[in-house]
Amino acid sequence: MMKKKRIVLGISGGIAAFKSASVASQLTQRGYDVRVIMTQSATKFITPLTLQTLSQHTVAVDTFDEHEPKVVQHIDLADHADLVLLAPATANIIGKLALGLGDDMLSTTLLATQAPILIAPAMNVHMYENPVVQKNMQLLKNQGCYFIAPGEGQLACGYVGQGRMAEPENIVNWVERFFTSKKLLSGKRVLITAGPTREQMDPVRYFSNYSSGKMGFALAEAAKEAGAEVILVSGPVSQSTPTGVNRIDVKSTEEMKEVVLSYLPQADIIIKAAAVADYRPKQIWEQKMKKSADEITIVLEKTPDIAAEIGKRKQAHQFFVGFAAETEQVAYHAQSKLERKRMNLIVANDVSQPGAGFGIDTNIVTIFDRQGEVVSLPQMNKIEVARRLIHLIGERIDAY
Repeated sequence: MMKKKRIVLGISGGIAAFKSASVASQLTQRGYDVRVIMTQSATKFITPLTLQTLSQHTVAVDTFDEHEPKVVQHIDLADHADLVLLAPATANIIGKLALGLGDDMLSTTLLATQAPILIAPAMNVHMYENPVVQKNMQLLKNQGCYFIAPGEGQLACGYVGQGRMAEPENIVNWVERFFTSKKLLSGKRVLITAGPTREQMDPVRYFSNYSSGKMGFALAEAAKEAGAEVILVSGPVSQSTPTGVNRIDVKSTEEMKEVVLSYLPQADIIIKAAAVADYRPKQIWEQKMKKSADEITIVLEKTPDIAAEIGKRKQAHQFFVGFAAETEQVAYHAQSKLERKRMNLIVANDVSQPGAGFGIDTNIVTIFDRQGEVVSLPQMNKIEVARRLIHLIGERIDAY
């Protein structure tokens, strides 16, 4: 690393606090300057001496225990952090941060810092699923905090479900990626499409598909993390807009085409992750079609091929990435699409495969270029797939 990054590791009072020792140790061994803050409750699970030994710095617990007269400790820690990591993050500390409460060393530091905050929740499955906790986490996501989702399995309380703090290796790897890829796309403008499109039949009915937009929104988040200016053109979805992303909502394929082509000349990277409708009703009824005949015939016509139009218009410096959702002969159809539409990369998945496809949080993809398969990714969370793809794009666009 060019500069030794400082990480403030906040440990709150949950049984997963024992994992924080491994997090502190691994980060320190990788060259990070780790400063630990513990809540009083956290000290019931693991001692400050353990964290002091592993981080090689004094551990802060008491807001009023000031060792250096020239500085206010929680402000000094807040000001000099490159990243604040909450691991484990209990429902209590998440609630405090969401509500802007500061009543101890950790919560006051969180309120004072302007550094990015990464939160690794850990709690009972019912606590994690509680609507209030979910609302607090969504609020923090909207404010720009990052989350690394808890795992599923046997919990310390005896329940089985989601709530186990992410493994230390996964947390440390996230931190490594954050600092290595943060500026990977700095100065680049990325145009991303996401979600389905809707093709109207009458005032109350339309043709569409199962796309939730999760993959496209994950890509927008990952591109923003990598320092890009992101324009996200989305069909009708219920996803929250990633912090700092410019989102433009559309409904039909025609509307998406018009917006995409208007922004295309300004884009350095185009990622077409939307699952647009391939056909639309040739006739649109002005009034609601009444149920009368036992059968009806709807004549469909092709919608505009946005990917083909991008391929025709893209300039030499522009990097074009497409997606291929297939159910058979995935590699063949994906590579054919890449060639026909002048893409630089294409991300293919078999949407009939468990763990991949529409409406779920995971994906299983294979990425191809003109020479063939580049990488095959196993089942992983869509945000992790997005980060891997953004990193690959960043590597290639420098040499493009």
